[in-house]
Amino acid sequence: MMVLMPPRCDTLLINATLLTLDRSFTIHRSGAVAIAGDSIAAVGPGAETYAAADTIDCGGRVVMPGLVNAHTHVPMTLLRGLADDLRLDVWLMGYMMPVEREFVSPDFVRLGTRLGCAEMIRSGVTCFADMYYFEEAIAEATAEAGMRALCGQTVLRFPTPDATSYEDSLARARDFIERWRGHPLVVPAPAPHAPYTCTPDILRSCAELAAEFDVPLHIHLSETALEVEASRRVHGMPVVPWVKKQGLFGAKVLAAHCVHVDDGEIRALKNFDAGVAHNPTSNLKLGAGVAPVARMLELGLSVGIGTDGAASNNDLDMFEEMRLAALLAKGIGGDPTALPARDALAMATRLGAAAMHMEHLTGSLEAGKRADLIVVDLSPVHNVPAFARDPNAVYAQIVYAAKSTDVVDVMCNGRWLMRDRALLTLDEAALRAAARGEAARIDTFLSSREVNVLQKLVAVGGAVEQESFEVQVKARVPSESQVLSVIKSKQLTVVRSSHYHQFDTYWSFEDPDQGWLRYREDEFLDAVGEATSARTRLTLTGRTREEAFGAVFLSRSRWFAPATHSARFYREYFRPAAEHVVEKDRRRWLVAYRGVEFYVHLDRLTNPASDGYFVEVKSRTWSRRDAQDKAAVISELLALFGTSPDDTISDGYVELAAGR
Repeated sequence: MMVLMPPRCDTLLINATLLTLDRSFTIHRSGAVAIAGDSIAAVGPGAETYAAADTIDCGGRVVMPGLVNAHTHVPMTLLRGLADDLRLDVWLMGYMMPVEREFVSPDFVRLGTRLGCAEMIRSGVTCFADMYYFEEAIAEATAEAGMRALCGQTVLRFPTPDATSYEDSLARARDFIERWRGHPLVVPAPAPHAPYTCTPDILRSCAELAAEFDVPLHIHLSETALEVEASRRVHGMPVVPWVKKQGLFGAKVLAAHCVHVDDGEIRALKNFDAGVAHNPTSNLKLGAGVAPVARMLELGLSVGIGTDGAASNNDLDMFEEMRLAALLAKGIGGDPTALPARDALAMATRLGAAAMHMEHLTGSLEAGKRADLIVVDLSPVHNVPAFARDPNAVYAQIVYAAKSTDVVDVMCNGRWLMRDRALLTLDEAALRAAARGEAARIDTFLSSREVNVLQKLVAVGGAVEQESFEVQVKARVPSESQVLSVIKSKQLTVVRSSHYHQFDTYWSFEDPDQGWLRYREDEFLDAVGEATSARTRLTLTGRTREEAFGAVFLSRSRWFAPATHSARFYREYFRPAAEHVVEKDRRRWLVAYRGVEFYVHLDRLTNPASDGYFVEVKSRTWSRRDAQDKAAVISELLALFGTSPDDTISDGYVELAAGR
């Protein structure tokens, strides 16, 4: 007689309240989970038939899928609490960006990732979506910690800590994807930061890269009202339709935030199977608003929950996040039935995995999925009592009463990462000590920059980095007639024009690396030369050049701020070492030549007085290749205007005013 042997597994969890979070929200009371290797072999009654190498009695505790943090910047745990309660521009440009430029390195992100993984494991997170720099180092640290992650390599049109140009960022992303695709824990991805920090070419290139390797694409979309207003003003449409036009949805998109989207945009995201990561704490703390998640879910969109980075949250606690998500939906909509606890928990598990395009791997307890699960103890006093009448009561207990400290055990990919609240893959004491050391270094750095011009500019005016690079040239011209004749000819197309009188006050500082701070007053002139309106603004310009292409050069980043005070105020506030004044009459045209847009300025200097005219040709750029191509076209324009590289001036007008 043949004796049938029971199926075998490595680990069998028994006597558990199983919340599968599958699409039917199946619950097994006193249930079991069988785990074989890295996957779930069986869930519920069928699992009890398995013979296991290790059987664990859960004592009635809840066993559920590991939480999914659908959006974060995990190394920014090292910047937690660095600069709080500030406007977004002050926070980002006065503190985050300077510190990142100075400190972010592979070692920095490894430490920050390990610290973040320790925090997330303790709060029941087994999977997260990241976007940062040196993403391969983040992937390595994540895999060593035993967690699952979608790791997005940031791509920007600005120079970043790990790339000097867009081409370098994209090449780094491609290399990362090629070498990590197919990893058991890490899914590599390109991460174009946001539409306002990328060009259409960058968005298209990243989407094509993601589609080529069949990996997701991680991006910020419609985070602030200002972003959406700028998109409407510049592109004539909101953010989502504009990125659709750039081909972004040819990839499997994970869109972070989506705070300011309407029904049409939500439907578009749904139609392209994009996922959304809702970040309630970060959006509130930075004053961005509240995403319409109840409506998103109603229309069938996959919406997960994210913490965002610890620098803007200030923690990675998904229990706090899902509770806040549920409460916000009720408060904003005035409907206490909106986003019930069960749905909030689904957002923090299965729906989060779906938003990340990883639902086939994780997010629910189902046979065949990876063994990513947590054990939650609901016996502490803040969870007592518990009622069994309503089958959904356990979801409310977890979302509204339970805390991350109730998580006692964490398993990812069939491997225990925490047992009885003790981390098994990370050394907490060593991480705390190393993080304190980094904080001391950053404190020293920031303290030494308290008199930095950019920081003071941000603090007083809310500076923004308007453009990363600008390719430009200035040249003397014998007369204005040749320039005007070319402008009026059919050799180029005039998009728009303006005429104004400019009064520029330039301030320099003891430290030349501070650059020039310019206070500009523009008087806009009508056809007969009468002033019609005026504006004032501040500009901080670096004094060095990135690269030269013959007589044409590539300038450094520029920072702009509205000038809401008088020149006297700024003179006293910044206390410059020297001051120089430039006054000029300027005619300005935006022209198209050989399919490229350029600004052409025809200037007549009145202070310092100068014979003749100057022509300036400039164009925004975002990469070395683009700059070099535009420099060649600028040389052609100079010839049309009757000048040549021999007539160019290497110094700006302020150097002429300073007598250099």
